[in-house]
Amino acid sequence: MRRLIPTGDRTRPVEFTQEAQPTPAPDEVLVKVEAFSPNRGETFVLEAPEPGFRPGKDVAGLVVQAAADGSGSPAGTRVVGHPPKGGWAEYVAVPTHSIAVLPDELTMVQAAALPLAGITALRLLRTAGAVAGRRVLLTGASGGVGHYLTELAAAAGAEVTAVTATAERGARLRDLGALTIVRSVDEAEGPFDVVLESTGGNTLATALAKLVPEGLLVWFGQASRTPATVSFFDLLAGPENAVIRHFHYVGAPYGPDLSTLVRLVAGGRLHPEIGCTTDWSRTAEVLVDLRERRIRGNAVLTIGASR
Repeated sequence: MRRLIPTGDRTRPVEFTQEAQPTPAPDEVLVKVEAFSPNRGETFVLEAPEPGFRPGKDVAGLVVQAAADGSGSPAGTRVVGHPPKGGWAEYVAVPTHSIAVLPDELTMVQAAALPLAGITALRLLRTAGAVAGRRVLLTGASGGVGHYLTELAAAAGAEVTAVTATAERGARLRDLGALTIVRSVDEAEGPFDVVLESTGGNTLATALAKLVPEGLLVWFGQASRTPATVSFFDLLAGPENAVIRHFHYVGAPYGPDLSTLVRLVAGGRLHPEIGCTTDWSRTAEVLVDLRERRIRGNAVLTIGASR
């Protein structure tokens, strides 16, 4: 089968190779991949990949071999999956606890855009707690996670202020339920009950200062790739007793959250924001565009005919 592997070259970060199909473990299904979605964080890992690294965590396709232990879906089932690695290939083995069945109304392209970004958004909101009637500041709102977070938080009753660099992206976030759009954290008018922060650098300290006393800042990324510095004394001037919580979405099983995301999309309550859909022969170019923030929302690569 064909597979994409890292090159370590920033200008062309992946290339094709031929490998044998993976042999699933007893609790894994073998999926014929029809679409996959790379994430911006993966582009950074590709800059210095470990030997033997096989990227790819967000896939949609057809089960062609059921799990030997009897768990999961039978062959012929359309699924979305979140394997730990290896998804940028024609076939991938996926643990049965990390797949969800797709209804006919969801396309493979829509489904592939769900796993990492969607699971992250769901789990972030659970970490934030009840947000109905609360003021929420979201940084880095233009990416896949930001779009899902905006729509989910607004639907839950939050007053969302989204930070995004362009008017076009801001208009889409407003369509998804954001109450206020700003170009930078400095423009955001607090105080906020909750900050969901993914930029790092100076942004974190600025956002933290806009919290109410005993407010919550959930730190889930560092897209600027610049470490954040926080002054203890600055906190005494405003958000006393603020809580800063580090967040990382990882932790199987992912199947229940994938099923929730599929149900919301099928019911018209969640809308994957797909800024680029193209054949996987163009994966290298798409990865560069993702890294340089030239794609709004998710990018999806298709293998063969997919719908």
